[in-house]
Amino acid sequence: MVSSYKIGQIVPSSNLTMEREIPAMLRAREAVLPERFSFHSSRMRMRKVTAAELKTMDRDSDRCALELSDADVDVLGYACLVAIMSMGKGYHRESQERLHKVTVDNGHPAPVVSSAGALVAGLHLMGAKRISIVTPYVRPLTDMVAEYIEAEGVEVSDSIALEIPDNLEVAAQDPMNLMDIYKQVNLKNIDALVLSACVQMPSLAAIQMVEDECGIPVLSAAVATTHQMLTALGLEARVPGCGNLLSGKY
Repeated sequence: MVSSYKIGQIVPSSNLTMEREIPAMLRAREAVLPERFSFHSSRMRMRKVTAAELKTMDRDSDRCALELSDADVDVLGYACLVAIMSMGKGYHRESQERLHKVTVDNGHPAPVVSSAGALVAGLHLMGAKRISIVTPYVRPLTDMVAEYIEAEGVEVSDSIALEIPDNLEVAAQDPMNLMDIYKQVNLKNIDALVLSACVQMPSLAAIQMVEDECGIPVLSAAVATTHQMLTALGLEARVPGCGNLLSGKY
């Protein structure tokens, strides 16, 4: 009998990309490995990527975890990197612990992954000590993301801020534009390139192409989240064509 898993995601109300890229990666995995997946979401209200909206939105995450726990999901992902990072350094640990307790108290315990925590964990797993990042955020939020990552022991050599505050506009970006954008960031003496340090900015179509072109391991927050979800489920973290982190090496 083929094992099947229910993937739960807590997403901002205006987020579209994680409900596209996570299923796309796991469907690609289904083509080469036996497990099967279904996808389930609960939403937190957020339209503009501002510190105030992010803080208000995060308060809704407990409700979302409870709703997904009602569906007895097998893993729960908090699919907004900047919301977690804007709450203070190391906040992903507090958030994951609290949301896991919600599922335990509801009688359907599930491991909890956050995109923020997954990105940090993925970088450490890859042995990346110095990186560059691309984000769609305004510069102050991009700097905050860099500082959060650096507080976790990974130096951010360079960053690009595309200065797009509207979350729907972020989702509408063509991922193939990243084939040119990544060339604007410092690639010298870095261990990895985070092509999208944002789960709303599409990048999946470009990740393997950029990695093949530049010769540096390339990942995104969505790729890291998928890796951590598979790991939490006790499954092989391998998806073809999604860059170094999901190559099966880790």
